[in-house]
Amino acid sequence: MKVIDHINEAKTTLFSFEILPPLKGKSIHSIYDSIDPLLEFNPRFVNVTYHRQEYVYKKREKGYLEKIAIRKRPGTVGICTAIMHKYKIDTVPHLICGGFNREETENALIDLQFLGIDNVLALRGDPIKTEPHFQPTDGGHSYAVELVAQIGGLNKGRFFDDEIQNGQKSDFCIGVAGYPEKHFEAMNLKQDLKYLKNKIDAGAEYIVTQMFFDNKKYFEFVDACRATGIDVPIIPGLKPITTMRHITFLPKFFHVDLPEELADMLMNCTSNAEVREVGVEWAIRQARELIDRQVPCLHFYTMGKSGSVSKIARAVF
Repeated sequence: MKVIDHINEAKTTLFSFEILPPLKGKSIHSIYDSIDPLLEFNPRFVNVTYHRQEYVYKKREKGYLEKIAIRKRPGTVGICTAIMHKYKIDTVPHLICGGFNREETENALIDLQFLGIDNVLALRGDPIKTEPHFQPTDGGHSYAVELVAQIGGLNKGRFFDDEIQNGQKSDFCIGVAGYPEKHFEAMNLKQDLKYLKNKIDAGAEYIVTQMFFDNKKYFEFVDACRATGIDVPIIPGLKPITTMRHITFLPKFFHVDLPEELADMLMNCTSNAEVREVGVEWAIRQARELIDRQVPCLHFYTMGKSGSVSKIARAVF
């Protein structure tokens, strides 16, 4: 079932979450262990991220350089299929621009369609650590709007190889990302919203936001989207702070601000346990206000750990 159909049929705020594929060498059971505690809250869909391989070059004999993969995760498509088979829950694989050319993107979409997966979250993706900025793959997409357009084209029966005869149209529900505090590469929020509107016009049916810790920024973002002509559902993304490292890591890596009240509470913490308690308390406050404002769904970024999300969901659902 498509995400947009879940939203349109719901009478109350839905619950969903995002998981990370395990690092290479880990079992699928690490995924199941993070999902099992959240089943009681009736998740309507589960997002599965995609991470590009990262490489280093090691010097070998005679000065030759060998390309070595140092970070690799199991395939998102396989994980989505396993989740759907075990739990009968719809999955939303992330599809990114980096690491794929257009033909490889089409092949991935054909695989998803064959397996009965009809949702995709279309993202540009981040640069790998060895790149100063995002570099598209030769023959690939530079921007998420191009990826959305390709998926939308396949939904209309337009294939990369225009000589394909009687190719079956796909029927993907396309989601895209939105940034209440603007994408860090955008000149300003107005320009960022213009790019977001282009993705909606290209075929995206809903938006999932980057994490935020100040609900006011989400509500202002929704109002700005509506004023720009964006009328699709906007799902707020929430991330409970769980470790002292998050206090500096999340603002730096995700380019988000922490409200003064939350920052003061966190700065008084002396252990990860205290940080987790504050993080859960703050996210519960956020979630309750968002539900009161009748948001379509609460989407949680678990980062592979479901303990805090389970406590939050138990308090608000």
